[in-house]
Amino acid sequence: MKHSKRYREAKNNIEPKKYALDEAIEIVKKFATAKYDESVDLSIKLNIDSKKTDQMLRGISNLPHGTGKTKKILVLTKGEKEQEAKESGADYVGFDEYIDKIKSGWSDVDIVIATPDVMSDVGKLGKLLGPKGLMPSPKSGTVTFDVGNQVKALKKGKIEFKTDKTGCMHTSIGRVSFESQKLRENIMTFLEDLIAAKPQGIKGQLFKSLTLSSTIGPGIKIDEKDILGTMRKGGI
Repeated sequence: MKHSKRYREAKNNIEPKKYALDEAIEIVKKFATAKYDESVDLSIKLNIDSKKTDQMLRGISNLPHGTGKTKKILVLTKGEKEQEAKESGADYVGFDEYIDKIKSGWSDVDIVIATPDVMSDVGKLGKLLGPKGLMPSPKSGTVTFDVGNQVKALKKGKIEFKTDKTGCMHTSIGRVSFESQKLRENIMTFLEDLIAAKPQGIKGQLFKSLTLSSTIGPGIKIDEKDILGTMRKGGI
């Protein structure tokens, strides 16, 4: 992959070492020079065997300051729950119309929520929604009758995390325009939720490597010991 001149210049000004979290955040902000508000992304290599299903991590995290991105939410439901979903801020609400649209290839949403009473039909869309990461799941809270509170939480900053097939995890934790302390609090909250979801079968340290970057900026390696030391002290 060919990188831009701006990327190469930034990369050449960063020492090939691991940085304390606060320093990594400042470096990412410094070299995020795009004309738009870049996303700040966290990439994690986990100490797991991705071939073992009992070692796959999945859960949710409520980022205290959100991601800075407006999520498009589709709620698949019928009856009285439709009005609840609309009033809570869902972008699309309904059932038959959206089932047909999904079958036709439509997927212009970030999250799909479904009420349990329609899951027998929604489940048939697994081959279409699953590969796009849009399939509703009880584990992530996207199969629920409490659609109002779920939509509000997701709009505010609730995110779902899931290990990929290579044993890695990638997530957006804010924007370059966020104050450094807010980015730090988002990162620490996410990592603490990740550790809380650690399966019992995983021995030793959960993180193999942590890398922070902006949308088009170079990756900055974070010192795992700095992160774990902060957690032990109870500081965020």
